[in-house]
Amino acid sequence: MRAVKVLILCALFTFAADAISKTLANDFLIPGVHSVLGNFLQLELVNNSGAAFSIGSGAGDSAGVLFATLSIAALIGIGYFARSVTSKRWALALGLLAGGILGNLSDRIFRSPFWFRGEVVDWIKLPHWPVFNLADSSIVISAVAIALLLLKNVKPRQF
Repeated sequence: MRAVKVLILCALFTFAADAISKTLANDFLIPGVHSVLGNFLQLELVNNSGAAFSIGSGAGDSAGVLFATLSIAALIGIGYFARSVTSKRWALALGLLAGGILGNLSDRIFRSPFWFRGEVVDWIKLPHWPVFNLADSSIVISAVAIALLLLKNVKPRQF
């Protein structure tokens, strides 16, 4: 049961950090690109109607509904799988994944134009990379972590 608590806390922390960062980006970033570390790290406020890397942007309302539905299905799958996880490393990886999914899903549900058609707030810009947010980062980090856990043959359920 401890691993499930780790998963939930990680998901909630990730979701909160993403929500706070998006609120700050919306409140304080003016249009344009803002240099933080030269060309390496910049801030740019972008509303993304597509999926990761802006895939599906401009595809219309049905794309947003599809992405939201897939996100909900993924969260249900994580919730189902989480009940049997006893490995804290798996719990952290799944918590990052769930928190990132929740972060972008909440944008799709509650941001304009609302109800599963909202646009995701992106604000971190690196060279030769699409603009992204903390939720996107946590999803990518969790995917790498899960791949490493699988390669190292770490079982989600430890005895």
